[in-house]
Amino acid sequence: MAPPSTSALRAPAMTARPWWPELWRTLIPAALLLLALMAPVMSDYALEIGFRLLLLVALAEAWNLMAGYGGLVSLGTASFVGVGAYVLTGAVNKAGLHWALALPLGGLAGALLALVVSRAVFRLRGLYFTVGTLALAEALRLFMVNFAPFGGATGLFLAVDPPGLQGLFGVALSVLVVTTVVMEVATRSRFSILLRTVRDDEDAAAQVGVRPFRIKLITFMLASFLMGLAGAAQGLKLGAIEPYGMFGMNWTVTVLSVVVIGGQGLRAGPVVGAVFVVALAELLADWPAVHLAITGVILIAVIRFAPQGLVGLGLALLRRRDFGSGGAR
Repeated sequence: MAPPSTSALRAPAMTARPWWPELWRTLIPAALLLLALMAPVMSDYALEIGFRLLLLVALAEAWNLMAGYGGLVSLGTASFVGVGAYVLTGAVNKAGLHWALALPLGGLAGALLALVVSRAVFRLRGLYFTVGTLALAEALRLFMVNFAPFGGATGLFLAVDPPGLQGLFGVALSVLVVTTVVMEVATRSRFSILLRTVRDDEDAAAQVGVRPFRIKLITFMLASFLMGLAGAAQGLKLGAIEPYGMFGMNWTVTVLSVVVIGGQGLRAGPVVGAVFVVALAELLADWPAVHLAITGVILIAVIRFAPQGLVGLGLALLRRRDFGSGGAR
């Protein structure tokens, strides 16, 4: 029998499964546990920044599920954030619910809104879907501005005092835990394969027995639930909400920037992007015009030179290193 060739001996090293996805899945629960343990000793400033960071990661994860994994590039993030905040405030003020019980209602309201508009927006594909979701957010904002029972342009004030900074940090951490569980289930199950199939070619997926509408609807509702949950947490923190802020384009643009910079369709992308965006905002807090300009330049540079974001660029370097070391043995 002839001895195995050199290329055959090298094949296992070159086709071995990458180690970084498993490392990331190990780091996620460890990081969440560490944040929970650190909360009692964190300063007010750290708690404030931590709340914003955790909520932004949750929103970016939800958007990444839709766009990165499902190909549903939406510009309607503000729709679900705003609905979640208003439902929480209404449930506390009108129904007398405790804010902890009203919080999940904000997520359910986001999912219900997604279900109601799904028939209309799913008739659109590609850029038309993106524009349609943007129109939905603007329509809701204008409706809330002119609808007096919801406070009109003045908005609503929460009838109870929101929890302290540590309590709010715990709320944001809980939202992120729920988001992480949803993302782990959605990206590590058979549903992930169906989702990517619909994303890559919806017509071909339908021909092999996949039901694209059902897959897109589940994804849309899951992401909208998470966005509504995050919006409810933000409404709880503010204690006073109004349409221009809760339905503003700032939510959509910020979340989009986080995912693009971090890496679309990658599990670590929202985390890296959120840390980068929040850190940059704090460093340039006294120069808002400069902050806006620098953020725009960074987005252009990432789209042009690292289309898979910072995480995608890092993974490409790791693959090149592993490939090179495998070939050198």
